[in-house]
Amino acid sequence: MAVKLIKISVVYFVIGVLIGMYMSMTEAFDFTPVHVHINLLGWMSLALAGLIYVGFPNAAETKLAKVHFWLHNISLPIMMIGLALLVSGVDSAGPVVAVGGTLMVIAVIIFAINILKNVKR
Repeated sequence: MAVKLIKISVVYFVIGVLIGMYMSMTEAFDFTPVHVHINLLGWMSLALAGLIYVGFPNAAETKLAKVHFWLHNISLPIMMIGLALLVSGVDSAGPVVAVGGTLMVIAVIIFAINILKNVKR
């Protein structure tokens, strides 16, 4: 799981940087919340999770790690697409953001449980 998390985090990093470049070039910063969340929840959080799993491979080999990986990577695009629509004026996208955000919180809680349960000296 460590390598998968590190690799997918780099994909989110590229997406976040491209959104930032787009906003800079157009001088339209409506997508700032999307840019920030992709960089934080995609790039930084997943890279850090991957590095934690490098240091604690027993935690990386659990079913919790797999569930965290998949739930995180399903919920983040849902939340970000919904957020992009919401800041673009599609008010009906609010529930999409809420569903993606709720799934993200569950993914983070699963990660926390895995770390608390399986990271030992």
